[in-house]
Parts: sequence; structure tokens; C-alpha cells
Amino acid sequence: TLGRRMHGPFGLAAGFDKNAVAVDGMTMLGFDHVEIGTVTAEPQPGNPKKRLFRLVGDRALINRMGFNNEGSAAVSARLAARNPVFRTTVGVNIGKTKAVPEEGAIADYVTSTERLAAHADYLVVNVSSPNTPGLRDLQAVGHLRPLLTAVREAADRTVPGRRVPLLVKIAPDLADEDVDAVADLALELGLDGIIATNTTIARDGLGLTSEPSLTKETGGLSGQPLKARSLEVLRRLYARVGDRITLIGVGGIESPDDAWERILAGATLVQGYSGFIYQGPFWCRALHRGLAQRLAASPYATLADAVGAEHRK
Repeated sequence: TLGRRMHGPFGLAAGFDKNAVAVDGMTMLGFDHVEIGTVTAEPQPGNPKKRLFRLVGDRALINRMGFNNEGSAAVSARLAARNPVFRTTVGVNIGKTKAVPEEGAIADYVTSTERLAAHADYLVVNVSSPNTPGLRDLQAVGHLRPLLTAVREAADRTVPGRRVPLLVKIAPDLADEDVDAVADLALELGLDGIIATNTTIARDGLGLTSEPSLTKETGGLSGQPLKARSLEVLRRLYARVGDRITLIGVGGIESPDDAWERILAGATLVQGYSGFIYQGPFWCRALHRGLAQRLAASPYATLADAVGAEHRK
């Protein structure tokens, strides 16, 4: 998967370890890959606090962190100095510095790519956080094509001896035709994968049972209420691209059943974050155990055989 041999399919989604300080700790808790970031070219404090809210009744979070991170130079130095206890797969998720105008976005992403690509087992272009003004506009294919092309060229130029896999992370709020357009662009550009999905700005019809004062908070909603739409986007992507590129399913994954459902729907890898907040440090172990049981009870010899199986019925 993505040119790597991984112990399993379940990883930590971006947003938790923004500055690459916890890769080994997360690996020891059982995550098969750790996606660090989102990292921006320049260090930035993020949005004013309070900016993270627990919607306990919904097993959900709302965040408007705003890409708070130490910047790609500092994160690159930390990754370069890392003496890993375990050899784990490290994804690096990059985004746009808030202060940079849209016309400077490509140069901003390229700067981070040049600093971080050598330390990335795979690289993710994040154009789907709702918390950086104008960022989601970059998902439009007209903006996305030159951005991804420039990042691909920068990665190849910086790491000439190895092709660093490149993925794009998309929002669940894209219209279906825009999901299709991103899928087609990924095939056209030879991208290695798509991550579906980031958090949602939607609140309607998500079964929210938390305090209205909380549900009115601006920011991206993650956790259980995101599950249905994230799965829907994944299914749509797989129907479009099949097994030609790697799909990573994220958004509302809480249980082994959720992870298994994403795999059958077309995800080669799955990721979680909000579930970790609610389930605690043994969540990963329980999820792995449950996945192994579901595979053993299935007609599939390996997890790879199960990827996208629901589309082949």
C-alpha cells in the first residue's frame, strides 16, 4: 500500500499530532500509520481559543483550530532528528499558511513540500479544512490541477531517488459532481490516493443531540455524525476509480464494523481521530481485534481481497 508494507490498515488521522511529536507514542498504542500535520510553510498560532468542542451526546467534535503548528521548517527538523523506536509509516499532511493570499498558495505548498517530502512516507495536500479562509476554494479542479502538479514536481525534485506517494484530502461537503471531478483529476495526474473525508461544516440532518449552544459553534464537525456522508463519498470515489488509486476512509469510524464497512466500500486504509478521544488508549487494539474477527468470518483470504468487495456483488 502506497509502496509500503504495513502491519494493518488502521492509522491516526491528521490533526492530532500536528508537529510530529507523538509518532512513536501513537505507534505504541497500535496505530499502523500516523499522519502528522496539518503543517503550513510558516508557523502560526491558529484561531483564538476556545476552538475545540466536545459534543459528548453525539460522540462528535467541532474544531476551528486553524492549522496551529510550528511550521514546516521546525517539523522537518524534528522528523530529520527522529530516531524511531518502531519503523512506522509516517504521512505528512500539508496546508496553506493563513496569511498567504490565494495567488500565493502554490508557492506556499511547494515550500512545505521541499522541506518535508524527504521525511514523508506519503504526502497529503489538504485543501479541505473549513478553518482556513478560502482553502476549500482550492478543491475546484481549475485550482487543484496546478497545485497538485506543482507539489508533485517539487517532491520529485527534492527526493530524486524515491517517488513520494501524493494524495489529496477532500471535504464531505463537495457536491457529487465535484467528487467525480476530483476522482477524474486524480487519475489524470497519476495521484497515488484520495483521503475521504475531512470534517464537515454541515449541521442539518446529522442527528445532533448536544446542546444548541455547542452545535452552533463554527468549525468542522467530526465523529459519529459524519459517518454516513463520509461513507457515501468513499463509495462514490471507488465507483469512479476502482482499485487504480488508493482510497483512505476517515470520518466517523468508531468500531470494527465501521472500519470493515469502509474496507468493503473501497478503502485500502482507514483512519480515526474523534473515536480515539471518546474510546481511549485501548481503542486501537480493540479495533484491530474486531477487524481480524470480521476478516476470519468473511469469505476473503486477506484484507486486500475485501477492499471494494461490495461493488463486485
